[in-house]
Amino acid sequence: MKNLKGIILGAGVAFAMLSACTTGNEPQLTESKLDPARFDTIINDKPVKLYVLKNENGMEACITNYGGRVVSLMVPDKDGKLTDVVLGYDNIAQYADTLNSPSDYGSSVGRYANRINDGKINVAGKQYQLRQNDTGNGAKHCLHGGGNTGWMNQVYDAELVDATTLKLTLVSPDGENGFPGTVTATTTYKLTADNALDITFEATTDQETIVNMTNHNYYNLNGDFSKEGLDMVLYVNADNFTPSDATYMTTGKIEKVEGTPMDFREPTAIGEKMDTSYVYIKNAMGYDHNWCLNTFVDGKGDDTTVCASLYSPKTGIFMEMFTNEPGVQVYTGNFQGNGIPGKFGVLYPKHVSVCLESQKYPDSPNKKDWVQPTLKPDEKYYSHAIYKFSVK
Repeated sequence: MKNLKGIILGAGVAFAMLSACTTGNEPQLTESKLDPARFDTIINDKPVKLYVLKNENGMEACITNYGGRVVSLMVPDKDGKLTDVVLGYDNIAQYADTLNSPSDYGSSVGRYANRINDGKINVAGKQYQLRQNDTGNGAKHCLHGGGNTGWMNQVYDAELVDATTLKLTLVSPDGENGFPGTVTATTTYKLTADNALDITFEATTDQETIVNMTNHNYYNLNGDFSKEGLDMVLYVNADNFTPSDATYMTTGKIEKVEGTPMDFREPTAIGEKMDTSYVYIKNAMGYDHNWCLNTFVDGKGDDTTVCASLYSPKTGIFMEMFTNEPGVQVYTGNFQGNGIPGKFGVLYPKHVSVCLESQKYPDSPNKKDWVQPTLKPDEKYYSHAIYKFSVK
């Protein structure tokens, strides 16, 4: 019902737009050429809108409270031209149609980002079976909190704090997708004066549970979403990574990046490293792995030191990432190239983008030696990620 309502309303908005154009009333577009009217709808009896943030430098972020998704992010290139650097759709109907255009583009992911083995967790001595929505290659994992029934496809309550800040709030009931506890979660997006997208995740619970939130922006800094992005230069401040099997599940081991295609301690074009004969890259059809960040030491993450960066030699756009989390998932859009049109009808090819997702290591509830995502009623979950843009 949710999807059908979104699609019908989206179609209605499109008709209204056509009528407006024929009467000479031009829609008010954002810097990224989005029409906010195409996001103005009702899903699950809750209002959905497109919120526009701008800083004093003209940087713009367009965000919908449907899934807490960043729809566009405009940053200046080496010539001062504002350039959209994230993939997505240009209308709410496609985001809501999880059958025909499934995606996690730009979303605020929860309750648990990434995969949980067989969808099984043990919390406070009790076993819980989560929704097993990741079933490729014989897997039965829980991915991104349940996928199309997870937080990235729910409507957040939105508060536009000021011109640069949007606070989104979601209440996840006890038992949702099998997770214990009623959780109140917030995602706060802020554009800073130094051209950063600053993201803060917070949560509380009424009983012990697990929480591991992230943002799922698909970054392409080249300014052209119709071409592969393997020429972008990646840096990851990590000596180790967590290998995974053919179902994308972490094995529980931690291995050195030294001497492998996983070593991005020196900035390198992604395509130069992507050796498809290397078993872990072969399994994932590209990069889709967790790196163990050197910026996390003795149980504490340093969100003032660069943990990863991405650079486009074409546009000169340079993105630095900071986080207090122990890991970052680097994903190179290995399932793009599916023929589903993105923003403004562009067909995104495989490897068009790079996701840099701050996180606890995948399947951490079942690997007790790793940093745990446990949240108790007397605690507050806090996760911080910054994506700072400049040119060079």
